[in-house]
Amino acid sequence: MFNSPFQAASDRLIPQDCEVVFVADMFVENLIGGAELTSEALIESSPFKVHKIHSKDVSMKTLESGYQKYWIFGNFSALDNKLIPSIVANIRYSILEYDYKFCKYRSVEKHLEIEQTECDCHEEVYGKLMSAFFYGAKSLWFMSEKQQSLYFDRFPFLSERENWVLSSVFGEQFFIALKLLKEKQKTIERSGWLVVGSTSWIKGTNAAIEWCEKNKKEFKIIHNWPYEKVLEELNQAEGLVYLPLGGDTCPRIVIEAKLLGCELELNEHVQHKDEIWFDTSDPFDTEAYLFAAREKFWNSISHSMNWVPTISGYTTTKNCIDSQYPWKESVTSMLGFCNEVIVVDGGSTDGTYEELLEWASTEPRLCVFSVKRNWDFKRFAVFDGLQKAAARSKCRGDFCWQMDADEVVHEDDYAKIVSLTKTFPRQADLVSLPVVEYWGGSSKIRIDVNPWKWRLSKNAVHITHGIPKELRRFDDDGNLYAGLGTDGCDYIHAETHERIPHASFYTNEIHTLRMQAVNGNEDAIAKYNEWFCALINGLPGVHHYSWYDIERKIMTYKNYWQRHWESLYNIVQEDTSDNNMFFQKKWDDVTPEEIKNMSQRLSDEMGGWIFHQPVNFDNPTPHISIERNEPKLMLD
Repeated sequence: MFNSPFQAASDRLIPQDCEVVFVADMFVENLIGGAELTSEALIESSPFKVHKIHSKDVSMKTLESGYQKYWIFGNFSALDNKLIPSIVANIRYSILEYDYKFCKYRSVEKHLEIEQTECDCHEEVYGKLMSAFFYGAKSLWFMSEKQQSLYFDRFPFLSERENWVLSSVFGEQFFIALKLLKEKQKTIERSGWLVVGSTSWIKGTNAAIEWCEKNKKEFKIIHNWPYEKVLEELNQAEGLVYLPLGGDTCPRIVIEAKLLGCELELNEHVQHKDEIWFDTSDPFDTEAYLFAAREKFWNSISHSMNWVPTISGYTTTKNCIDSQYPWKESVTSMLGFCNEVIVVDGGSTDGTYEELLEWASTEPRLCVFSVKRNWDFKRFAVFDGLQKAAARSKCRGDFCWQMDADEVVHEDDYAKIVSLTKTFPRQADLVSLPVVEYWGGSSKIRIDVNPWKWRLSKNAVHITHGIPKELRRFDDDGNLYAGLGTDGCDYIHAETHERIPHASFYTNEIHTLRMQAVNGNEDAIAKYNEWFCALINGLPGVHHYSWYDIERKIMTYKNYWQRHWESLYNIVQEDTSDNNMFFQKKWDDVTPEEIKNMSQRLSDEMGGWIFHQPVNFDNPTPHISIERNEPKLMLD
């Protein structure tokens, strides 16, 4: 979706029935390590169906098949870093951080030991990529307060995200084993100390041995022992010496030793040792904290998974009854998926505003405002953008959905729009979505105009509507008007007037195909038709009724649009035959009967026409058709 490779994949690597995808370099089936045991404790306690996948096996197809799932990334050193931008842009996920992934050695102390310089990975491309990955997560889970603090020191913006200190996690079987082992302690006389054996210098094995020898302690070295044996030995040992040479975020064996009553000889690199839940004389406090960790984790994940953003729909009206717009159907369709619908009326005199107020008196989600303008002002066309901006400024939802009074959302798209807000591209403020452009009825869909329109956006204060910076002009009186290339209602930055970039499904390849179709290539028409039908079945959009009633549309050209363009673009076009692209005669000389006949002919013989040049029936515009019915609101 949105110019990314995320389309439906035939080879689905993520099971359809799973709810959570858990990514890790290793699982307990491969390695019995601290991170793996914590991950397994979480997976076993999950209230959701979890699918495990090794980080090395994650590919673009994997992401394609599971982009609607919720993902949890544990250790992911084997993950292809090229996938990270796509994950950030398209996947809902959390990160469970066991060490320091921004550092290429996953340890700032190891970095110093190997390169003899302080770790500066956070300033390198790799470190910045990791920070973007972390920033894109719905929630970040750290193993210790010191670990979290070190991350915030290097990447202060991460403090803006949802952050938790989880510590190591233990499963149900551990707490059962703990209870049984404590029962055994009544008949056991403790003796000897334990040292964690490792060939890695950072684990501090040699330092621990030296401490034992210096203090004349008998000791055993834990090395490749089964997990059950480790617990048994801790239950009988006098104490544990653990003196890592670098930051160890929350070593499980230290926690296990404390819970089993061992004395502890630790150094400052055991990062959780001074935290309140651990630095206590009552082991029950530690045990209770650890027991609650699983529920704490999954409650937060559940909230992230089930969080449904709020949506504010907004539109503008002015004499919609006289204009015969489907404005009621338009607003009703927005009420089908929006938490609120904002309507700003520009001073209707045909009863539109009064009907809106009456409607709002019985529909609490409908909020109606009157923002009157001087529509006789020379630059009145600029007000269209200002009206949209006024409506948007009153929106309170997480996302904003903009629609014109002649557009209607299909009922099949209501749920899709809500779902889209949950998977909204992280790097985008605005997305474009499909438009079904009718021509003379529902049987013809236009292809001579773009099949997209700016539609859904984040409700950010810097986003508004108006004329883009490069097209802003001022007349001799200092009044704003527009250069050609805008309708005056573009999404722009509120302060700089720069265009707001938008994410879109519409690629260069599809544009080329559409142009071939417009030029009459039958094969291109068929392929474009197939693509468009698949598009509107997959993505939500709107059905646009601007040219549905061609007779009505021609009348608006005669009575309004010429004045609008003159106002917006600071041009003067006399009512001459050369300036009338429909009839090649003055509008004053065009009769209602001629308009009726022309509309019928355009409907029958053409599939669309852009009236920048005289209509040419000798070169009819192709069109496509869709199987989808019109929105039910328009059929009732």
